[in-house]
Amino acid sequence: MPHLFDLPFEALESYPGTNPRPADFDAYWEDALHEMRAADPQVIIIPDREFQTSFAECAHLWFTGVGGARVHAKLLRPKGGGEPHPAVLPFHGYTVDCGGWLDKLAYAAAGYTVAALDCRGQGGLSEDVGGVQGNTHHGHIIRGLNDTPDKLLYRSIFLDTAQLAGIVMAMDDVDENRVGTLGGSQGGALALACAALEPRIARTAPLHPFLCDYQRVWEMDLAMNAYGELKEFFRKFDPQHKSEAEIFRKLGYIDVQHLVPRIKASVLMGVTLDDRICPPSTQFAAYNKIESAKSLEVYPDFGHEPPPGFAEKTFTFMMGL
Repeated sequence: MPHLFDLPFEALESYPGTNPRPADFDAYWEDALHEMRAADPQVIIIPDREFQTSFAECAHLWFTGVGGARVHAKLLRPKGGGEPHPAVLPFHGYTVDCGGWLDKLAYAAAGYTVAALDCRGQGGLSEDVGGVQGNTHHGHIIRGLNDTPDKLLYRSIFLDTAQLAGIVMAMDDVDENRVGTLGGSQGGALALACAALEPRIARTAPLHPFLCDYQRVWEMDLAMNAYGELKEFFRKFDPQHKSEAEIFRKLGYIDVQHLVPRIKASVLMGVTLDDRICPPSTQFAAYNKIESAKSLEVYPDFGHEPPPGFAEKTFTFMMGL
C-alpha cells in the first residue's frame, strides 16, 4: 500500500490516537445525556405536500433539542402496518443537509423507517440557537472553544442524533432493537456518536469518519479543507499557540475516538487510505477503540469520496437488522 503521507498500514492497525481525552470525559457526556433526557421533545410530524410514494409516507419530523433548538429530520415510513419493523438513521456530510427523498427510498421500499437528520446550523432546516461566548468564526468544530465545554456546538449535534434515535425507537411501528446508523465523513462521525450515546443502536456503518483525532490532523499539517477552521482559530484567536494544549484538551470532549468505546452495536466501517481530508490514522484512531463486533472495508486508492460498492455493502449489512 504505497501511500506515504500517513502511517504504514501495519502501524495504522495499532495506532492509539493522539488527541488527549479529558479526565472528566465520561461525566461530561453523562451530564449531557441527562440534559437531553430532561427536555420535552415536542415532536411534530407533518406530511410532505409535494412528494409521496405508493409504498412509503414522506414527512417532516420536528423536535426540540438541547438548548431549545427546533431540529428537523426527513421521515419515511413504509405503508401497510404489520409487525414492528427496523429503522435506519442516515447522517449527512459537513455543512450540507439531509438531502432529498429519492436516496432514502431503497430502505423504505425494504420496509424500513428512515429518519435523516438536518444538523443544526448547517445547510438544512434545523435551528442553531447560538448563545456562546467568544468567537463565532466560521466552522462548527471551533464553535464554543472560547466558552465552557458544554457550549461546544458538536455536543448539541451529537445529542441531537441520540435524541432522534430515541424518538424513532419509541414509534409504535418500529422495533427499538433493530435500528441502525450510517453516513460518510461528518455523517460517519455522527453514525458512531449516535451509536455511542444511544446504546440500543444495533448496527452502524460509518465511512471515513470526520471529527476524529484533531491533534493528529494538526500535527500532519492537514488542517485545511473541512479541518481548516482549526488553523484559522489559531491564527485569529491564539496566534502564538499559548493555549494550544488546552484547546486540544477541550476538543477531546467532541472527539469521536473517545466516544466509540461506549458502542454496543455491530460495526461495518469503510476506510480510505488516500484520504487527505480525514487522514487514515484519524479513522483508525476511532476504529481501534471500538470494543463491539466490528469489521473493516479498506480502499487503498481512494480519498475522501464514496468508494465503489460500499453503499451496497452498507445496505446488505443493514438488511441484517
